[in-house]
Amino acid sequence: MTDGYVEGNFLGLSESIPEVDVVILSLPYELTTSYGEGTAEGPAACIAASAQVEIYDSLLSEDLPAGVSIHTAKEWGGSGDSLLAQLDSMTTYLQPWFVGDCFPIVLGGEHGILPAVMQAQSTSLSEITIVQIDAHADLRSQLGGEKWSHACAAARTLEMGVGRLIQIGVRAYSREESEVIENDVRVQTFFARDLMSPCDGTKVWQELLAVLSSITGPVHLSIDIDGMDGALVPDTGTPVAGGLQMWHAVEAIEVLFTNPSAKIISSDVNEIVPGKDSPLTQFTAAMLATKVLACHIHARQEGRWHSPTRNGKERPPVECDYFQSLPI
Repeated sequence: MTDGYVEGNFLGLSESIPEVDVVILSLPYELTTSYGEGTAEGPAACIAASAQVEIYDSLLSEDLPAGVSIHTAKEWGGSGDSLLAQLDSMTTYLQPWFVGDCFPIVLGGEHGILPAVMQAQSTSLSEITIVQIDAHADLRSQLGGEKWSHACAAARTLEMGVGRLIQIGVRAYSREESEVIENDVRVQTFFARDLMSPCDGTKVWQELLAVLSSITGPVHLSIDIDGMDGALVPDTGTPVAGGLQMWHAVEAIEVLFTNPSAKIISSDVNEIVPGKDSPLTQFTAAMLATKVLACHIHARQEGRWHSPTRNGKERPPVECDYFQSLPI
């Protein structure tokens, strides 16, 4: 816990600077979960758990916030009387923070938040690479008749125009998704089976790191915490055995952020469900979000991320009706 701990702020950090360099955004969204429930309480639980995360990171010469102004924004209010209305409402909440002057870290909430996160981007989607850490491919055309299900999030972003999708740790997917992975040239999937192989895992892992090091242009990093081994996130909605260990995720995040040809413009950490018997799940999520934060600050310090302007905390909403205007 930091000195001068402030309850409700990420890492318990105080906010003494009016301008914002990094913003923590909370989307307590839960509408299409298909197994375990509780993601609506995930962001608040993650922020509470973050108070116990160490503020030292070996990449940085000083403790977090390391000279950077971090603002924990008020959570999304959950408005909208339909799924599409809620996607528009989330986009309205997010857009003022996605104009390029600060680095947004979004806490979720089920992975169905991803289309709203992408619609909020000010960068053309065709230029963006999504790096997705996930146990599931999320490339279904629909689940239970719902095309905006969390199980379809990656598929919908590709339809919206995202230029490239790199998936890490996938190990639970359908035949339909397997065909998309095989046939869509925009999709590159590193399966957990290969990454964690006792014989060839090191080779495949190095291939993944080479891909992350070669990305060019803007990147959104989406971390579904069920991409981690189920032992680390036992309370997430759909925990799956055989996933990434913490040091896999840390290395992948660090390599991505140190790529001089890529600019990581935003990130989300999703499918957080607070545990009833242990805080491990939300604590793991908080550690991952803190690693993303530290890597972003390191990129700032090394000149790989900069903004010509710094703006404050009061930002008028930008109303969105994109999802509700889509043809049915």
